[in-house]
Amino acid sequence: MLTPLRKALKWVGILLLVLFVGFLGSRVWFAQSGAPLEPWHTFVPEEMTVAELDEADWAAYLVREDKLFSDVTREVVQKLPEDERIPSNRYFSGSIVYPPSLTHDWNRSYEMVPVGEPAGAVVLLHGLTDSPYSLRHTAQRYLAAGFVVVAPRLPGHGTVPAGLTEVEWEDWLAATRLAMREAAARAPGKPLEIVGFSNGGALALKYALDALSDDKLARPSRLVLISPMIGITRFARFAGLAALPAWLPAFDKAAWLGIVPEFNPFKYNSFPVNGAVQSHRLTRALQASITAQARAGKLAELPPALTFQSVMDFTVSTRAIIDAFYSQLPANGSELVLFDINRNTKLGPLLRATSYSALMRLLPPLPRNFRTVIITNEDSGSDQVVERSIAAGLSEEVVRPLGLSYPLDVYSLSHVALPFPSSDSLYGSAPDPKENFGLQLGAMAVRGERGALIVSLDALVRMSSNPFFPYMIDRIAPPVSTAQAGTPENAASASSAP
Repeated sequence: MLTPLRKALKWVGILLLVLFVGFLGSRVWFAQSGAPLEPWHTFVPEEMTVAELDEADWAAYLVREDKLFSDVTREVVQKLPEDERIPSNRYFSGSIVYPPSLTHDWNRSYEMVPVGEPAGAVVLLHGLTDSPYSLRHTAQRYLAAGFVVVAPRLPGHGTVPAGLTEVEWEDWLAATRLAMREAAARAPGKPLEIVGFSNGGALALKYALDALSDDKLARPSRLVLISPMIGITRFARFAGLAALPAWLPAFDKAAWLGIVPEFNPFKYNSFPVNGAVQSHRLTRALQASITAQARAGKLAELPPALTFQSVMDFTVSTRAIIDAFYSQLPANGSELVLFDINRNTKLGPLLRATSYSALMRLLPPLPRNFRTVIITNEDSGSDQVVERSIAAGLSEEVVRPLGLSYPLDVYSLSHVALPFPSSDSLYGSAPDPKENFGLQLGAMAVRGERGALIVSLDALVRMSSNPFFPYMIDRIAPPVSTAQAGTPENAASASSAP
């Protein structure tokens, strides 16, 4: 006779089995419906292995990268089906968003080298599904300050979305090590910084933690993390299950969480299951490294971290940044900058009640071992923005006007907005007309009937630039050197220089 506990466990098991079967059924249905897989979903360029990356130098990486893009041209661009030769397809050579036809193809790795003796070197690491485009404004500011800039295209990125179906997070970290070797060699004995955006922020921090225990790795002198992926949603833990039906060729679409038209020249719109799996594996490895170094008493040796994060972030966990990282830090000069919601927005009545209290629920009690900065409205009736800062170890708040304002029709920043100024030619709300990137995604006022567009409205209404970018870039980069004038090398053309 079954005990009550065994009965309960039996019914829980049955319920979990039913849910699992239902989940697999939904994935099979997805694989049999919707848009078909296109050449950019099936052709996988052959990237360097971890062993090859650890043996290679920057020049060898660029040579392999040239081959990757040649292979994409041959296997995707030149074999494009007739019905995909449309103006909005980045893989159609006649489209308005075909990267090689634009002002500059920012999908490729690049270096920027100042004239004269460099003041230092910096490595820039872009995010998941992204490309080196995302940190180009940061690159230009570092260059103006006399720094050598090394910005790698991380494996699986910049080419075709299928590149993310087989990549592993260890490949990204190996590419990070390669870029840091190059940067350190370009400015020996000078400051060596590393800037990471989103997934690149996780890689930057993981590298810095690894360097604490590996003398062969050049130690950075400072970390700059922008919307770092230190923790992500719980769904990512089980994302790999979504791809189970893809083991059968008839259900190969199940290997994708989203199959979307590729209209963005410098970022994938389609997203494979493996992308979510690898980002989750990276965050788990990162959090394990933080814990291990904390127990070993070595976090005091970590270079100071300057982190910028929106309180509202649908992609990464803002709480994980604080609980899993900042709360573990000793007083080492680190700083956390949080961009609050707009408390003066005309959309205020439509915001969830929890949005207003999110900030206070995130921060630990005072005093803290790190400096805390809140970028927020002067008061709830003003669009003027102030910096509210509390120094490490203290409780007194210092308020400083910034001379910036929150747009009334913007209720918050987003995960993707932070590294782009309002003048960015692709994502900016007031795009610079001097550059042509095919579309001005950040300046589109979307009005009309549902069902007419080839993309979800979410992709167009999400905040894609940062009205507080002038403040952020001044905090990130060293002062501009009047004695330095830069010329980009290798992948960066003269038109991409500041």
